[in-house]
Amino acid sequence: MSVDGEAVGLRGEADEPGWEVDPDDEWGVAVITTVGRQLKLRREAAGLRAAEFGAAVGYGEDLVYKVEGGKRIPRQDYLIRADEVLKAGGLIAATWEDVKRVRYPKKVRELGKLEARAVEIALYECHIIPGLLQTPEHARAVIGAAQPPYSPDDVERMVAARLARQTVFERAPAPALSFVLEEGVLRRPVGGTMAGRQQLERLLEVGRLHNVVLQVMPMNSETHSGLDGRIELLKFPDGTAVGRSEGAFNGRPTSEPKHLRILELRYGTIRAQALSPGESLAFIEQLLGET
Repeated sequence: MSVDGEAVGLRGEADEPGWEVDPDDEWGVAVITTVGRQLKLRREAAGLRAAEFGAAVGYGEDLVYKVEGGKRIPRQDYLIRADEVLKAGGLIAATWEDVKRVRYPKKVRELGKLEARAVEIALYECHIIPGLLQTPEHARAVIGAAQPPYSPDDVERMVAARLARQTVFERAPAPALSFVLEEGVLRRPVGGTMAGRQQLERLLEVGRLHNVVLQVMPMNSETHSGLDGRIELLKFPDGTAVGRSEGAFNGRPTSEPKHLRILELRYGTIRAQALSPGESLAFIEQLLGET
């Protein structure tokens, strides 16, 4: 077949139109099963065999069966092509609005929902730059370096999920955001020199937002109260909150007032030990000039 006059072959296993469905994600399974069933019914009503339909949309027969059987989360381009081939008048393409909500792993969706509700987000990260602050290149390099390695398809899925959480910066009214990062993390050129420069530029951009406080914990700090690991605190409009720390309460999320007070004390102490916001931005500018 051809696309825009150029001959192309059927896409195979490495180019599958979507991602595996997590069997433990009940809502995701329900959505993808429903979309798959609708695709199958429309294909059969059009008198097309799976192989014929696959050839028309540019995918193999086995992949068509996977999507129709609710085993794969289809990408948007697959749904658009299916809509065109089956002459669905936009109804199939419109299912992307539901599909896109379940294309990310369940845990990431749940975190994104919490961040979307929060009026305050406070985060100390000791090993990496927080996902909320990562550029696409940095996120791709971090996720791609995992061992055992993820497939290229899964890397892109996880990068997209991480970047989708960054809509928190576009909210109105804007939440109060606070970050404390380690100097050593900022000095590591993850993804190469150019990717490192872009990441530092992104930190400066975000750090200058009126609702963001960004601080750096210098390596020469003689006292450091964050050595137990990452701390995250989220507060919501109704006065409730949730927190988590690698070094407390078995690393599990907690809403217990007593536990939250401990995490707030630790986070506040870390902030006091770090460079001030102004000093931190100046320090990042200095690092950028050195790259």
